[in-house]
Amino acid sequence: MFTIKTVGLTRKFNGLTAVDNLNLEIEEGEIFGLVGPDGAGKTTTMRLLSGILDPTEGEAWVFGRHVVKESEVLKDNISYMPQRFGLYEDLTVGENINFYADIYGVPDKGRDERIKRLMDFSGLEPFKKRLARDLSGGMKQKLGLSCALIHTPKVLFLDEPTNGVDALSRRDFWKILYQLLKEKVTILFSTSYLDEAERCTRVGLMHKGRLMKCDVPSRIKEERNAASLEEAFISIINEYEHE
Repeated sequence: MFTIKTVGLTRKFNGLTAVDNLNLEIEEGEIFGLVGPDGAGKTTTMRLLSGILDPTEGEAWVFGRHVVKESEVLKDNISYMPQRFGLYEDLTVGENINFYADIYGVPDKGRDERIKRLMDFSGLEPFKKRLARDLSGGMKQKLGLSCALIHTPKVLFLDEPTNGVDALSRRDFWKILYQLLKEKVTILFSTSYLDEAERCTRVGLMHKGRLMKCDVPSRIKEERNAASLEEAFISIINEYEHE
């Protein structure tokens, strides 16, 4: 059974097709990279799969739950971290995580242990009493991820989480993601950094709402005789535009 599956998933906004007939299957414990230029449909895809938006056409299932018919039940098993995660800058690191624990209904029993584990996991323990507004960009992203993980989701949606973050913080962020993979968390990760896409189990190239290519990064490069994913994707998009 696939953890994420879409069939003909489509979303239109006032005649504009943001996601066009998306057919996608992602397995458990996979980190799938969704790449493409701005306006390609990555964020809309994330919102459709997390139950925030309803599709115009088609269907999708996440962790065995229909994203429209079972959206409320689905929320117990997923977490969505948008580009601008809703941290409360007047709260400390610890207070932010506790606040999201309340939102997700995490029981008091065992909560402190879970929070400490997340703090250690993300390297935030030394900063637990620091106000969120005083954190660096990279530390804010780690805090956002910790808040998104507080209820132990099975599927994690990350919408360009390292955008604008320095290279060192991006590296640390990926170390955390690889640790999550060992726990069988399925991750859908959108990014504009193609060097990050190289680290994914598989990648999907979106362009103008369509999934142009979906495969293992090394295979995509080999098929296009390209030295990098960027070179391969430029070739694919140019070919599409020419046709």
